[in-house]
Amino acid sequence: MSLLTSFKALKEILKPCSNLSTTTSSSSSSSSLTQPSFSQEPEPALTISRKPPKSSLSKQLQRLGEPFRPLSQQNGSLNARTQQPQNSQGLRNEAQVVKFEDRQEEEEKEREFEDLGRTKLGQFQFEHTGPFEPLVLSLLGEVPVTRVPASINCRLLEHQREGVKFLYKLYLDNHGGVLGDDMGLGKTIQTIAFLAAIFEKDEESGESITLRGNQVGKKGPVLIICPTSVIHNWESEFSRWASFSVSLYHGTNRDLILEKLKAGGVEILITSFDTYRIHGSILSEVDWEVVIVDEAHRLKNEKSKLYLACLEIKTRKRIGLTGTVMQNKIMELFNLLDWVAPGSLGSREHFREFYDEPLKHGQRSTAPESFVRKADKRKEHLVSVLRKYMLRRTKEETIGHLMMGKEDNVVFCSMSELQKRVYRSMLQLPDIQCLVNKDLPCSCGSPLKQVECCKRIVPDGIIWPYLHRDNPEGCDSCPYCLVLPCLVKLQQISNHLELIKPNPRDEPDKQKKDAEFASAVFGADVDLVGGNAQSENFMGLSDVKHCGKMQALEKLMFSWASRGDKILLFSYSVRMLDILEKFLIRKGHSFSRLDGSTPTNLRQSLVDDFNSSPSKQVFLISTRAGGLGLNLVSANRVVIFDPNWNPAQDLQAQDRSFRFGQKRHVVVFRLLAAGSFEELVYSRQVYKQQLSNIAVSGKIENRYFEGVQDCKEFQGKG
Repeated sequence: MSLLTSFKALKEILKPCSNLSTTTSSSSSSSSLTQPSFSQEPEPALTISRKPPKSSLSKQLQRLGEPFRPLSQQNGSLNARTQQPQNSQGLRNEAQVVKFEDRQEEEEKEREFEDLGRTKLGQFQFEHTGPFEPLVLSLLGEVPVTRVPASINCRLLEHQREGVKFLYKLYLDNHGGVLGDDMGLGKTIQTIAFLAAIFEKDEESGESITLRGNQVGKKGPVLIICPTSVIHNWESEFSRWASFSVSLYHGTNRDLILEKLKAGGVEILITSFDTYRIHGSILSEVDWEVVIVDEAHRLKNEKSKLYLACLEIKTRKRIGLTGTVMQNKIMELFNLLDWVAPGSLGSREHFREFYDEPLKHGQRSTAPESFVRKADKRKEHLVSVLRKYMLRRTKEETIGHLMMGKEDNVVFCSMSELQKRVYRSMLQLPDIQCLVNKDLPCSCGSPLKQVECCKRIVPDGIIWPYLHRDNPEGCDSCPYCLVLPCLVKLQQISNHLELIKPNPRDEPDKQKKDAEFASAVFGADVDLVGGNAQSENFMGLSDVKHCGKMQALEKLMFSWASRGDKILLFSYSVRMLDILEKFLIRKGHSFSRLDGSTPTNLRQSLVDDFNSSPSKQVFLISTRAGGLGLNLVSANRVVIFDPNWNPAQDLQAQDRSFRFGQKRHVVVFRLLAAGSFEELVYSRQVYKQQLSNIAVSGKIENRYFEGVQDCKEFQGKG
């Protein structure tokens, strides 16, 4: 009764607001002396929050994020409430809202007490996008009727409703598929809405068929496998959108969670890729209702331990979520589809001969017309097959009308004179020369090539001896084992000379090798770069004099600073982030930073602080750690400091900002060192992206390259 008394007291307190509305509406704005005496109370008294006690769960969800007024008045009174006006018109609008709240209290009084002990849901990401009614998924005449609760459906966009229907059709057909929407289109929300439907989530009680006791048709639990960085994001989204029993199979309490799972107390079990790779044999014994793999492109390698572990999952209903269905090779597409729907694309060899080879050779710039026609036919056939198992939508075709658009710029930055000298010095090293001249005739007079004769190993090199310190005769891959280490060094020089210096955290042998390498390529310029050892000198590291990309970045940021732009600055190297951090401090920019060392439970707070704080201008992010699960729509400038071999990495970084909720035009700047190895990295990105567009989306792409991936006959930029 004490609670009822409190409600009545609150109601009495709010009643004078109605009287105030009547008085102010009948008097002019200038006749303040005719106001009732309580109008002279201090201003803060007028801004007291008048949110009524929470009523039933369905009504609560209906009004979440809303200014507590009838839905018919959404457009009319939203601005009045959000601006908190102090004039008479503002008070009149607020009084109307209070009257509506009083009626709601009368109608829902009994349910107030029933719901006091229930879990309170957080704010939703979206406003109402549709009517407050369930979304029926069942076919006509199907019993029981499966539907998405109205509390979820009213906040789904139209493309998300179509995505839920697609997932439900896969479920009915008893096989898996891929939801391949662009990043930022709400794949997580679509998945939760689908699960809420098949588990018959009741809007009022939050109960589901799995928790109503043993009965025929009881559903098993759902397994979600995702990157460690988004585990808590999944847990948070479930708590916002539906009432599921969610547990995390991660960390030290795995045994307790496993017991709870076996006892039937878990509806949704969330685990990470690494945890499942190690403990997958335990979880594979469970009969899962549905298995969902977030960022499913991680299953691109059929020989990886993760892929092999996921093959043991006991369910045919396997759903993959990814915005990058194919990243590097067309065969990655086969691996993913063959996991979600085994046999859907035939055997591996059939796919390679029927699709992979024709599509790659048909994209050659000088391919015969017959090859091009064959590739077009196979492309159309592949797309028609994929439609049965994959739904792929882009931002442009779904929410493009709700966004201001994105502009992608490639900025070729001239290296500093010192960088150029060091770059040329490295090209003269014996290790690099061995690779450059590998196909020339051997100098010993043999008819064999150098790579097949005297120059197969490089004992006088700097990189080669370290790689073969335990095997002076070389390895089976010599000299091709030098390719990756040399490319890494070339890319480091292109970005910043400090990156090639030895890392104090490395093993002593590696530090010694890196110091020797740095000494060889710096030569007489060693004093200009502060020696061969890593420097922590603030003035030296923050200076842009010897770094071409930082010189370009300095000019860009100078023009952005005066316009109030917010910037996401990505780099693949944590050491590069350290240098950029000193640069930002020197220039007086307020910034946040997120990399692999940032605790998972602190990442969301960093994101929220950056989005809400006008003073935070720059967010420094590691491409490895921050490519997934971050929503940074307050930023409208994105800088990719160093390109990645995998184009999906850079696209994921861009989409941290270019996603639903972005209110400004997004401009992306990809920095490349002009005339350096990075130009080849970019050309490889273009090649891979074109193959993905052809195989996945069936698009027609310009034929720029003569090279063919994984083909010795047609080697080149491809």
